[in-house]
Amino acid sequence: MIVAVDLGTTVTKGALCSASEIWATARRAVPTHHPAPGRDEQDPDDWWQAFTGVLSDLARAEPARWPEVETVVCSAARETFALFDGRLRPLGPGILWSDLRGDPQALGVDPVTFLARTGVVLNTATAAAKLAVTAASVPGARWALSPRDWIVARLTGSVVTDHTLASRTGCHAADGTPMVDAAMAALLPEPVPSVTALAVDGRHAAEVGLPPGVTVTVGAGDRACEVLGTGADRDVPMVSWGTTANVSVPVTRRAALDLPASRAPHGGWIVEMGLSAAGSALAWLAGLGGGTVGDLWDAAGRCPPGAQGVVALPWFAGARAPWWRPDRHAVLAGLTTAHDLGTLARAVIEGVAFDVARGLERAAPGAEVLVLAGSGSRQPLWPQVLATATGRTVYVRRHADAALVGAWLLALGDRDVERRNPVVAEVAPDPDATAALAAARTASDRLAAALLGPAP
Repeated sequence: MIVAVDLGTTVTKGALCSASEIWATARRAVPTHHPAPGRDEQDPDDWWQAFTGVLSDLARAEPARWPEVETVVCSAARETFALFDGRLRPLGPGILWSDLRGDPQALGVDPVTFLARTGVVLNTATAAAKLAVTAASVPGARWALSPRDWIVARLTGSVVTDHTLASRTGCHAADGTPMVDAAMAALLPEPVPSVTALAVDGRHAAEVGLPPGVTVTVGAGDRACEVLGTGADRDVPMVSWGTTANVSVPVTRRAALDLPASRAPHGGWIVEMGLSAAGSALAWLAGLGGGTVGDLWDAAGRCPPGAQGVVALPWFAGARAPWWRPDRHAVLAGLTTAHDLGTLARAVIEGVAFDVARGLERAAPGAEVLVLAGSGSRQPLWPQVLATATGRTVYVRRHADAALVGAWLLALGDRDVERRNPVVAEVAPDPDATAALAAARTASDRLAAALLGPAP
């Protein structure tokens, strides 16, 4: 048996899997704190509590099969990190990927060169730029670790990362040479292959309720695992909906050095157009209204296409792909007193779809089919809006949590996604909604141009 764990930004999810099927799933929320505008933080202890809580929930769900667990494999949110001392004790908060405290000038490389060499966009959200700001101010720092890397180190004593996570920090060039100074480089864990298996210390296995003799398979970044778990390829890009949304296009080589890209676990690259918000935007809206995200999906489904003229730019973490302007933020336009939360939710969902369309126009203009990952694929409205907004057919697979499926496949050493996560629906553009969404896209383009202003 295999335990796959996806250490997401807001939720840690887990699945207990055999070679052919998922037997049980579990999830634990991870709180995020916003001490000031542009500051997004988490408590590293909450990472550990969510991880061990998921293990406990899975063990209770299948007590007869739990002793058969042989390995734990991780999918992981990328670019988030915290600083730790030599005994792996946290020295401060975890700094999220969406945090904007970085100083790009501290790296001494112009943004065009940085992107070409690393595949990472250089701005205030870049992990290397944030590490440059924080590392020097924290005495006693020995390691800068992602949530996954810290958990693996606690369980096994081995301080490592994998190439998919390392490639998203901006701390390494594509050829492996450092992009940071020697002092910062010394804080980084050694990159190893994603399929690397490490023995769990017996004492730590007992502490978290794992069977003796279990191993940890290091695993890969969440986006890389989602690509594996959806079977995406160059002709069928993946669109994920989670805390944020992302367009991912697997390629064998980086043909365009002006597009963001990360390493894939089995070689090659994933061209990425990461957006600013998706599920987090609906969660924010639900919090204002005092309801649930599920209520908002239902209410948005009752609102007509075009959101009654309301236009949303859901840029809560800045305008990301394809503009990469962290200084431009979310807007809701066209509001009247006749609009309700369902209208706003519909506008946000359509706004995410328009950002996805823009990303596709840059990274995969010829693709005619998309495949979905993430919680949004469980909602009937999202595949339909996305298909209509992009003019493409959308595939929905059985398991929405594709990152868990991808991690499971990594641990198995298998890529047979059709056996374990088959396509269960194909959604075509809705001809009755095409005109309304085309008009809404035009309004969105105009609003985006006005907000972005001249290029810096």
